[in-house]
Amino acid sequence: MPAPRRRPSPPRKPRSPRSRLGGDVSLAPLEPPPTAPVVRAPSAQFLHGRGGAVGRVTRELAHRFRTAIDSEFDRQYERILAELGPGDFDPFGFDLGYARYAVHFAAALYRRWFRCKVRGLENVPPGRALLVANHSGQLPIDGMMIATALILDHQPPRLVRSMIEKWAATLPVVSTFFARCGQVVGIPENCRILLEREELILVFPEGARGISKTIDRAYQLEEFGAGFVRLALENRAPIVPVAVVGAEEQYPSVLNLRALADVIGAPAVPISPLFLLGPLGLLPLPTRYHITFGRPIVLGGEGDEDDEQVAEHVRVVRSAIQDLLRRTLDERKSIFG
Repeated sequence: MPAPRRRPSPPRKPRSPRSRLGGDVSLAPLEPPPTAPVVRAPSAQFLHGRGGAVGRVTRELAHRFRTAIDSEFDRQYERILAELGPGDFDPFGFDLGYARYAVHFAAALYRRWFRCKVRGLENVPPGRALLVANHSGQLPIDGMMIATALILDHQPPRLVRSMIEKWAATLPVVSTFFARCGQVVGIPENCRILLEREELILVFPEGARGISKTIDRAYQLEEFGAGFVRLALENRAPIVPVAVVGAEEQYPSVLNLRALADVIGAPAVPISPLFLLGPLGLLPLPTRYHITFGRPIVLGGEGDEDDEQVAEHVRVVRSAIQDLLRRTLDERKSIFG
């Protein structure tokens, strides 16, 4: 008796890129999504549309909040949104809807809490460029203030794309928020894509070593990585040195628990006297920020230079930032003034 014939199994569906790549997929640029019209129910349109009740109240509250921060910010707000809105799909997930809320929060910190004093914005060239800055303060508020300076005080407003640590991309919620606000994981491929799009990129060559310094090493630059120099050479991008004074004192750290940081996989675990204040200790001190943009440095080369030449370029940029820090510290009257 012949054996029964087996029915052919249905073809297997191909696995999605996310299932093949796992968590690393978030580090790569995204493909443009298919466009589709969004249809709202009549009740939702009434409540949330531009003419809806909730929409009108929200816009009025936002207007009053902007005016309380700075009347000039309120007058410039629509232009800021127009300048920040990318002309085409952003491959890294920047979303103007998210960014508009972040701009309000950052503007309040910039104008009212840290009372930022900025010099040298005219040194930021149009088109592609690398902003290279010192890093400090335990939390990356210094990067937020640099980006806010380019949005509020530069004419026209410029969107800054900060290169963030790979560790930050593993954090739930935080990683999504950073991406929606235009921040990008700091790998060379991402940086090259942004420079080809003529964007402005913020780089901290000290990395986690800089931001986690204890207060006894305030304004002493750590060793710089060399990757930003090769990117500048390969993409013919000018380098603008940036000095930030005021961030070191916002969360004065007296100790870094490196062993605990290694266990939990964090760059650092700082210990600050502010933590003795309980929940209030989570607020940064209202130090006054002084942000100075130096003259652009244009490096000659093609990106295939040997390590000694690249190291010399790194020393030039590092010295320029250290000089800006010294001059700004000499001119500062006090931590809060």
